[in-house]
Amino acid sequence: MKISLFGYGVTAKAIAGKFAPNCSIYDDKFKENSYDEFGNKLLKCDEYNPDTSDVDIPSPGFLPHHELIRKAKHLTSEYDFFDMPSSVWISGTNGKTTTTQMLKHLLSSRGAVEGGNIGNPLANLDKNAPLWILETSSFTLHYTNRAAPEIYLLLPVRPDHISWHGSFEKYEKAKLKPLLTMREGSVAIVPNEYGDFDSNAMLISYEDSRDLAQKMNIDISKIIIKEPFLLDALLALSAAKILFDKIDIKKINDFKIDKHKLEEFRDIHNRLWVNDTKGTNVDATMEALKRYKDKKILIILGGDDKGVDLTRFFDFMKSYDVEIFAIGSNAKKITDFSKKTGKIAHECKTLDIAVHEMDKLMSKQSIGLLSPAAASLDQFSSYVERGELFVSLVKALS
Repeated sequence: MKISLFGYGVTAKAIAGKFAPNCSIYDDKFKENSYDEFGNKLLKCDEYNPDTSDVDIPSPGFLPHHELIRKAKHLTSEYDFFDMPSSVWISGTNGKTTTTQMLKHLLSSRGAVEGGNIGNPLANLDKNAPLWILETSSFTLHYTNRAAPEIYLLLPVRPDHISWHGSFEKYEKAKLKPLLTMREGSVAIVPNEYGDFDSNAMLISYEDSRDLAQKMNIDISKIIIKEPFLLDALLALSAAKILFDKIDIKKINDFKIDKHKLEEFRDIHNRLWVNDTKGTNVDATMEALKRYKDKKILIILGGDDKGVDLTRFFDFMKSYDVEIFAIGSNAKKITDFSKKTGKIAHECKTLDIAVHEMDKLMSKQSIGLLSPAAASLDQFSSYVERGELFVSLVKALS
């Protein structure tokens, strides 16, 4: 089998290693032809010939309007390419990673493995494992047309990745694609607005955490995890209950939330700061703001907002005591919105300047929050680098 791979990220490298030397890999970064460590060809995009390929697999984030996608005759997603064991797919706009980790935590003793968008490509997963738990992005779903999970957990869908998909409607359509391929006997837990979707799967719809807990007969009062992570915990518990008829409250309460998600810490003056660098879209940041609604909030916003209209976000903040410190490629866009809505905003452009300016205004009664409502790649290698720099800058304050 002759395999063409589009893009040379984590997914492509894993497939290339497994099927070497039968892969031809195409990436815009390649300026000349060469070979990878496994003997696969690394080729410039203009070398691609669709007639010499048996299967064409794009990396999940590979743009759908790229010329290679248009030329491909055997376009296949990573999910369609591999034969999966039983699987649970987890998607939505915010909370995918945490829900995936929580379900793996609950089911690790049963041999479940986690992968997908969480950083472990399908090529590296044990095909003999009894269950794959897959964090599933809209990019992957866009290219997936045949594969289907036994259980699909869909978190709320809000505007995100608009510049990649072209519109919210197309982004939403990608999130709903598994419902079209799921078989009888499978189960999907979805937000209320999708409860009447035409699917062979049994649909369980929910309005919010409390509603889902009631429908799944889970005693919410015994769960110590707070919002916005409570919904993630309930979805994980629901999947475990469907699979094994067990609700393990003690084990879910033992779960530790990842760093960079509403991570609270104090500076030398005992002032409270919060690292929520994983808040890469407006809905994640809105959830962060809800937690501190009764406080004066000094917030760092900005980065690559992926083409999202910020009107809804600024309307939401009208009732909050918020002062904004704007960084990144959309800093001016943020300050312009702030002027229209009467919010105080400082166009800081970089994170170090933002922390320096916030330091002048912070008190023991306020919150210093990094929750950018934007991706980090305009100024950083990852959201992790952004969060770690934020923490180090705050800890260096005198």
